Amino acid sequence: MVSTLIIIVFCIGYLCIAAEHSVKLNKAATALVTGVICWTIYMLGGSNGIEQVNGELFGHLASISEILFFLLSAMTIVELVDAHDGFDIITSAIRTRNKVKLLWIVGFLSFFLSAILDNLTTTIVMVSLLRKLIDDRETRFYYIGMVVIAANAGGAWTPIGDVTTTMLWIGHQITALNIMKELFLPSLICMIVPLVLISFKMKGDLAAQSVDSETPKKSSIAERNMIFYLGLSSLVCVPIFKTYTHLPPVMGILLALGMLWIITEMIHRDKTEEKKDAYSVVRALQRIDVTSVLFFLGILLAIGALESVGILHQLALLMNEKVGNLSIIVMGTGVASAIVDNVPLVAAAMKMYDLQTYPPDSYIWEFLAYCAGTGGSILIIGSAAGVAAMGMEQISFGWYLRKIAVYALAGFFAGAMLYMMMEG
Repeated sequence: MVSTLIIIVFCIGYLCIAAEHSVKLNKAATALVTGVICWTIYMLGGSNGIEQVNGELFGHLASISEILFFLLSAMTIVELVDAHDGFDIITSAIRTRNKVKLLWIVGFLSFFLSAILDNLTTTIVMVSLLRKLIDDRETRFYYIGMVVIAANAGGAWTPIGDVTTTMLWIGHQITALNIMKELFLPSLICMIVPLVLISFKMKGDLAAQSVDSETPKKSSIAERNMIFYLGLSSLVCVPIFKTYTHLPPVMGILLALGMLWIITEMIHRDKTEEKKDAYSVVRALQRIDVTSVLFFLGILLAIGALESVGILHQLALLMNEKVGNLSIIVMGTGVASAIVDNVPLVAAAMKMYDLQTYPPDSYIWEFLAYCAGTGGSILIIGSAAGVAAMGMEQISFGWYLRKIAVYALAGFFAGAMLYMMMEG
């Protein structure tokens, strides 16, 4: 009875999250309510006792907090770089007007930038750049579609590029160097196949457009360069810190944030309080997407309740019995992530298959990181990058489905086939 009630609550909550725009309820609020109600049902209706249920809950909260503090710190570092106009270093370097050449520059830039930052931030930066470079709305949409595909592909092969890969890394399902080595080529192919196909639609040069160079800059060139390179270096060094200290990744990202915080306080110490505020960590914290963090908290709590009552274990046994093939199961998860959020899908998979049966860097974890990270590109609502692009440029679901989805799907399966061939 308890399991049934929890499943019903979870399904209702999940449907409300998936239909967020229709029901006009923020998915973070729905996720929080769903997570707490699931645990309340487990506590009041279960037979395991108060101490055991609380112990299980605190265990889940400990692992969830690692993910949330990691995301908060990483997002704050990115906001600090942006506050200092750091990303202008990248955007100001692009001068070509040839459509095909620009498409390839945008694709590869999005791919590698996403690997260092994350797919959401990369999409926001690249969409802002494309607004300056391309006047024609339809043409710009194709480039933005390529940005979404490339950003998701680039985020999948590093432990800090996509939230689902970060979850697997923090959960010890994957290791940093191995995931980069194993998924780089499949992710690259996932990006290159759509890039080649979309290139055939690009003819000639873009109309001349003046880049807005008169926009007043908030920081000096020296400050901009220092914070940009320090910010990116600190993010890149987090996996190295974990490798050498054996401390959790969250400790590395907290150290990076603390050091950058001290540096920004020092370089702005002679400014007025009003000017210092624009560059402060406090202001950066105000700009980050806290609702996304609360969404992760709620949905991971709900997934934890499903695991604690044994539902996920039973589901894994059922899928293995009915489907059998792990590759099909994982690819199905990737395709499903185009329709529903990939965070709960990956969280569920992490609880369904244990580390005793599938130790770190097993085939299932690597393939899951690839499929969940790149499958969301198939539909514009399937990833944070797609949703951000949709909101910034008012790209319709139907346009993306007609014009971009087939390219994203081709890239997804091309990368998946390559990975399976590499693994034999």
